[in-house]
Amino acid sequence: MSNPAKSTFFSGLQQNLETLRGQGLYKPERVLASRQGAEVVGADGRHLINMCANNYLGLSGDPQTQQAATEALEKYGYGLSSVRFICGTQTVHKELEQAISTFLGMEDTILYAAAFDANGGLFEPLFDENDAIISDALNHASIIDGIRLCKAARYRYRNNDMADLEVQLQAARAAGKRHTVIATDGAFSMDGTIARLDEICDLADKYGALVMIDESHASGFMGATGRGTHEHHNVMGRIDIITGTLGKALGGAMGGFTSARKEVIDTLRQKSRPYLFSNTLAPMIAGASLSVLKRISGSTELRDRLHQNTIYFRGEIERIGFTIKPGTHPVVPVMLFDAPVAQQFAARMYELGVLLSGFFYPVVPMGQARVRVQLSAAHTREQLDSVLKAFEQAGRELGILKTERQN
Repeated sequence: MSNPAKSTFFSGLQQNLETLRGQGLYKPERVLASRQGAEVVGADGRHLINMCANNYLGLSGDPQTQQAATEALEKYGYGLSSVRFICGTQTVHKELEQAISTFLGMEDTILYAAAFDANGGLFEPLFDENDAIISDALNHASIIDGIRLCKAARYRYRNNDMADLEVQLQAARAAGKRHTVIATDGAFSMDGTIARLDEICDLADKYGALVMIDESHASGFMGATGRGTHEHHNVMGRIDIITGTLGKALGGAMGGFTSARKEVIDTLRQKSRPYLFSNTLAPMIAGASLSVLKRISGSTELRDRLHQNTIYFRGEIERIGFTIKPGTHPVVPVMLFDAPVAQQFAARMYELGVLLSGFFYPVVPMGQARVRVQLSAAHTREQLDSVLKAFEQAGRELGILKTERQN
């Protein structure tokens, strides 16, 4: 028997997908046939310089990281088939939690299967309708979704706008809220801008608020010794809650964490739903991440190399004639403004041997389409020069360089 309702459902989905394709907003997946690294091999066999991974320190495909994962796999096995509070906690998990706490300068840490879960499971156990959460307008989707799961009053301030933040703090105070928490990305992944944590902490002190930061695009390389944006802004000890990921600079696999005072972490262990109802982080990931933390705690070599690559690329890409978002972060948004152009540019760069992705609405605001370059400590100067040459060629072909537009 036919089911018209089902047919309508599936045909509606297909129509929506075709609309996305027609608008140039459909997001294709780039399939790799190699390990992650500064150079990768596509499924079609093409060798590509990879400029779009969160592999900031170049450790995703690093042999030392792989060896640490192998050793943990041999010692602890493949997985635990359990959640943490039943029988899913091993010594490697406790060691990693302590290492993260020490690295970030916090009291305690809780691990999650993903950073999305860390943010998704943060707010609801800690805040209720008596409280207020003030969120930066450009916060990551995981923070936004975590806040939605919480009954606290929601306020939003314009991205990195301290005057607007103070207005929202005043509104929360006027509403008589018990506790107020300011939630922000430490570094914003689409723009590469860094939250003004020194000013945020000053406002938090003025209004008696807590401060929460997501360090997914900062832990391991921001700050003089790579501790993060709180080190970058010299506010270590003034941040109340830090969430982050093991899936970017700190190894590149998966896994997230929350670091805070012990009473915060103990509450999350008792009440945070993604922690209570999701399988334990795989021990080989925990072991590899522990090795990465030891490695970067003993040397800033990778962080320094990444910083040098970032300065070089930012300077050269502007010299060629592209518009970029200003800053010092290894995320470099090359602004193309039009979604179809961003798609065309990324496709042409692929043909020229460079792996990039176009970003456009709804990932970024309408009219702010771009390709997002992400530098890595693993990139050589020769690779960066090849990428810059390809940028210039594709830019001239599409007529999008500043000099081309002026003419």
